[in-house]
Amino acid sequence: MTSVRLNKLELLAPARTADIGIEAIRHGADAVYIGAERFGARQAAGNSVEDIARLVAYAHVFDARVYVTLNTLLYDDELAEVERLVKDLLAIGVDAFIVQDLAMVDIVRRCGGRWHASTQMDNRTVEQVQWLRDMGAEQVVLARELSLEEIRQVHEQCSDVSLEVFVHGALCVSLSGRCYASEALFRRSANRGACAQVCRMEFDLEDEKGHKLLEKKHLLSLKDLCQLDVLEELAEAGATSFKIEGRLKDMAYVKNVTAAYSEALDALCAKFPDRYRRSSRGVVQLKFRPDVRKSFNRGFTHYFLFGRNPDIFSFDTPKSVGVEVGRVEEIGKGSLVLEGDVKLENGDGLCFFNRAKKLIGLRVNRVEGSRVWPYPVPHDLLPGMVLYRNFDKAFNDILAKESATRTVPLDLTLDYDGEAFLLAVDDGVRQVFIRKEYAAELARTHQSDNIQRQLSRLGDTPYRLRSLNILLKKNYFIPSSVLAEWRRELVGELSKSRSIAGLCPTNEKGMDKPCPYKPINVSNSLARVFYEQQGCEVEPAFELQHRADVPVMTCRHCLRYAMGWCQKRGGAKGPKELFLSLENGARFRLAFDCQNCMMQLYLA
Repeated sequence: MTSVRLNKLELLAPARTADIGIEAIRHGADAVYIGAERFGARQAAGNSVEDIARLVAYAHVFDARVYVTLNTLLYDDELAEVERLVKDLLAIGVDAFIVQDLAMVDIVRRCGGRWHASTQMDNRTVEQVQWLRDMGAEQVVLARELSLEEIRQVHEQCSDVSLEVFVHGALCVSLSGRCYASEALFRRSANRGACAQVCRMEFDLEDEKGHKLLEKKHLLSLKDLCQLDVLEELAEAGATSFKIEGRLKDMAYVKNVTAAYSEALDALCAKFPDRYRRSSRGVVQLKFRPDVRKSFNRGFTHYFLFGRNPDIFSFDTPKSVGVEVGRVEEIGKGSLVLEGDVKLENGDGLCFFNRAKKLIGLRVNRVEGSRVWPYPVPHDLLPGMVLYRNFDKAFNDILAKESATRTVPLDLTLDYDGEAFLLAVDDGVRQVFIRKEYAAELARTHQSDNIQRQLSRLGDTPYRLRSLNILLKKNYFIPSSVLAEWRRELVGELSKSRSIAGLCPTNEKGMDKPCPYKPINVSNSLARVFYEQQGCEVEPAFELQHRADVPVMTCRHCLRYAMGWCQKRGGAKGPKELFLSLENGARFRLAFDCQNCMMQLYLA
């Protein structure tokens, strides 16, 4: 009878800091991704090697993994520093590096590390994923824009590489790695971790004659991704790693969203126990009910998972709207009455859209029944308008405290072989034992209760005793202090075996496969020489040579479609040309590749 191979499902959570990473694992993450001091594509989310080491030590107890993001473009004068950093990080046992630059791939490989292909490599085609796999990538982060069918096609042709998909959080409107708008306008490169979030700004939409079709709208701002209800479909399509966006998000956000997705993946594994299992270990117990609606979000979308649809953008605001709590029934002096039965708390954050469709915020100062005293009382808040709660104080107060525990259940066995006592532990994967020569004296009273009590005192360790099998044939006396010493030694040996298991093996695969696409973002000599040796035409990265003929954004989001002017899909005939203008005077010309359903922005 042949055994069925279970697919390991990985929930990958963000970590702005090591402490947030630890809480992500405690709340159910199978892996976390975190930035080092430099080169991590988020300049505001750097961490020392010492802090990452603390995270690695905690993660490996649960067989959870730590991936370090070294996914910025590199310049020649940075290569030596990067290599030193990679060696330091490998020495503390990080499990893989998420990379964009081919120079970083070469450095990680030479140092003996594992690497994952960042979504900033713009991983959209079967051919590209095959090439990355052949070069040694153990996991490929697919572009957010892919549909379920496109993910399935990649998996069918590349079943021997792990596919990572984003499932929650903010969406970049441009294809990752192909957004140069921040660099073009402000000399802040998104590919170097300094994105100015041009896509969240207010634009005017104009035609070729300069007529304003829309004013001060967030025309490139997308809703947030939420695939919580379609994890089964993603797993069936071949995804094995489910990534939560948010390396700038706070502790409460990561706790809540991680817990929600962990519960959903547990349910999926329970539904198909012969098909799926989680990639890490441990029993998670939550002290709250997760609800992703109560964390920052711009409204939720499946994006292009099921094809093109109008429910992906949020033109009125790039801010968090939250959960609807009811309509305003009346407004009095300094207070308002709210319809519905939602209970508000002092300190809640509320918001509403005024008649101009601008999002206005207010804070709850006092509540008595359905009457609310907010500060301030906006002059444009009118009866009948809908209020939303975008900050739930009671919920966040829970998350500010210890909100989950995660433990590894242990089965212990105590025996005596005639010369020494044997204490063994089994966590379901590893077995560790210690042999202790100790005088075997008979006790005057029964010892089993005390043995149970002393060996179960696992204290602040991440372990808990599930069972104890006492095989002693006689009622031997073992002092409590001795039992405690044996317990500590045994747990130490078990933890040591887990840490060793997290170290990275040498990757011996070569980089000799022809590149199937035109290289982008080549910013150093190491990457340039590699591509040239393959016969590729190499152009300098946009950061090195601002070119007017290079689109500063390439998007699957299409404003012609959004405005109802996509004739390919039965829309009306719209303006011949379209432009986007910012308040600072910057102007973008829109170009449309209707055959491939893509929109490009050029700096006009």
